[in-house]
This record gives sequence, C-alpha cells and structure tokens, in this order.
Amino acid sequence: MKTPRISIEQWRTLQAVIDQGGFAQAAKKLHRSQSSISYTVAKLQEQLAMPVLEIEGRKAQLTPVGEALLRRSRQLVQQAQELENFAHSLQQGWEAQVNLVVDTAFPTDKLMHALRRFEPLSRGCRVQLREVVLSGAEDALEEGRADLAICAHVPARFLGEPLLEIDFIAVTHPQHPLQQLNRDITISDLEGELQVVIQDSGLRYTKNIGWLGAEHRWSVSSVETAVAAVSEGLGYAWLPRHRIAQMLENSLLQPLPLERGSHYKAALYIVHGRNQENGPGTRLLAKLLQQEVTG
Repeated sequence: MKTPRISIEQWRTLQAVIDQGGFAQAAKKLHRSQSSISYTVAKLQEQLAMPVLEIEGRKAQLTPVGEALLRRSRQLVQQAQELENFAHSLQQGWEAQVNLVVDTAFPTDKLMHALRRFEPLSRGCRVQLREVVLSGAEDALEEGRADLAICAHVPARFLGEPLLEIDFIAVTHPQHPLQQLNRDITISDLEGELQVVIQDSGLRYTKNIGWLGAEHRWSVSSVETAVAAVSEGLGYAWLPRHRIAQMLENSLLQPLPLERGSHYKAALYIVHGRNQENGPGTRLLAKLLQQEVTG
C-alpha cells in the first residue's frame, strides 16, 4: 500500500482557507504566516496534479473536484483527531474496550439507556456486550472474560453490590389446560404438563430458571424464546414480570394460580472483574447502570 503523499496538516490547511474565507483569515486562525498557507495549498495541488482552488477576485473558490475532495478530507481530519483523542484517553488510563456480561433477566431498556448515555462519554472506548443466563456471568468473571458483570450470584473472591430484584411469575397461555381447572394449581397438576425451562448458559454451576425437576420439560437458551414458546401454548414457565407486562395486560399470557410459589424474586448484582484495575470506562459504565436502576 502506498504511503499517502498529502499530510493531514495540508488537508486541515485547505479546510481553513475555505471555512475562514481566504488565505489571510486562515493564517490568522492557524497562527501561521500567509505565505506558509499559500505554499501549503500550492503544494497540495501540485501533489494532486489538479486544481482544487481557483481565484475569483480576491477570494479563493473550490473547483468541482475541490468540493468533492474537501468533503472527504473533513472525514479524514475528523478521524485523525478522534484517533489522537483516543490515544490521549489510553494514556490517561482509559480502556480500549469494556467487556460487559449481563444476565438476560436484566431489563433491556435500562441496559440500552445506560449504553446510550455511555457512548458520548466513552472517549472511543468500545463495549463488548455478552448476554448470559444465570451462572454464565460467574463463569465469565472467574475466567477473566468480564470487566463488568450483572449476575445472579457473586462468585467467591469477588465483591458485588446489589443492583435490583427481578420478579419471576408463573404463566401460561390463557387457553392452557391448567387455566381451565378453575382452582388453585398444585404440584401434582404440574407433573403432567410441559414445563419450559430457561437453561443456564454457564458450565461450572449449572442451574435453570424455575425448574421444578419435571421430566416433561423443554429447555431453551433465552428469556425471549421462553416467552415465545409459552405464548404459543407450549407449557408453563416462570418468566420475568417486566418482560411480559404488556402481554399480561393484553391477556396474551395469564398468571398461573398456584397454591404456592406462583412468583419469586431473584436479586441481580453488579460485579467488577479483576483482569484490570477497574479503569475509568468500566467505572463510568457501572455508575450509569446503577443510575438507570435507581432512577
């Protein structure tokens, strides 16, 4: 690949001539002599082997080719500035990337709101988001694959802070046979029905959401799939109330009238990983996630 012959500074000088309205004004803006500005632009045109400016009276005007090149050069100069800013952020201790691992039970809207607020403050720090179920976040922390995790349990040797509680509720399709009994549902009633279980994505401490040990069960890998299965009449499941609130309101799903255990609460924690010294990007993202929860 050829080395570019025209420097970022040359493009920046051309932009200043156009934006400031002339060579003298550009010289003042860039704190350079007018002769230096003129030489830089002349050299740029020589290297391009085509005119980008034409003089009309006392004012320099872009040629059609110059207009096209100027538009592209603005992107180039902006990217160069962003690269310099990013390098400065790294020098100050900002991470190049935050590896965020989130239990799928965490409300998606709160997660996206926090990420949207993080982006303009991130100084080029990327976010690698991975969604897991139950002990999947614990695995990521212990294996050093998470800088920040939202998880159902805090692994040994890690410190976590309570973030919020998730309410899980037993539901079925309104026309499910269990809803036709018109009485409280017992464990015996459940034994003959299909249970939809959200399977743990972890490998070390596997456990499944709402599993009663039923032999007649289907295991799925996400909350979304479980919701879709139950809403199609495929059995019963314990699902996060916040994920199905609209479906409950519209009678697309119906709470299961269990004699006990119809719902339970599960805590989620925010935990910092230990593969780096909690850089400013990680700390900022954690703060924004906590703010979304506390409102």
